[in-house]
Amino acid sequence: MIIKICGLKTAPEALAAAEAGADMIGLNFCPSSPRFIDEAMAREICSAAPRGICKVGVFVNEPVEKILETAESCGLDAAQLHGDVSPEQIARLSALTVIRAFNISTEDDLARLGQVEADYLLLDSRVKGMHGGTGRTFDWSLAVKARDHTEGKIILAGGLRPDNVAEAIRRARPDGVDVASGVETVPGVKSIELIEEFIRAARSVRA
Repeated sequence: MIIKICGLKTAPEALAAAEAGADMIGLNFCPSSPRFIDEAMAREICSAAPRGICKVGVFVNEPVEKILETAESCGLDAAQLHGDVSPEQIARLSALTVIRAFNISTEDDLARLGQVEADYLLLDSRVKGMHGGTGRTFDWSLAVKARDHTEGKIILAGGLRPDNVAEAIRRARPDGVDVASGVETVPGVKSIELIEEFIRAARSVRA
């Protein structure tokens, strides 16, 4: 089970996530997000992160050139893509691990998954005007049905918290889980205790 803690804003948060057992840390480069950080802070976090943890940059409708430039400047291993992204753009990011995010609300949304060649497909809830970080769950049975539309690895997101992530894993059977607001005290401020609780709960589920 891959565990991604997203929207980290400080090096101590990233270190705590890594020490608790996270596999991926997400750094948000979307200026409208309460979890936004600039490249200077991203470099600080990536430099402090221990070897082996995957450092993911979160981008919304960003040009490929900017993503590659930011990845090189900050030391990112992966790019999480929200918004309008073409297959050609994904192909140009082959030097990075690519996580393609999708907002899901009905079974009709799943048809789009088969059109995407990415390392991971991140399924999040659909909320008007938001690309991610909604803090809301969606019907987890859709994540199971997503397997009929793609052979890609699926990361479940949307409203996950320490008190529901184990049930989400049992019901949705994803390859990974992603959390941002579910381990925060207020938007953009992580709780080390909640991060540790979330990871313990996710690891408690036996395959």
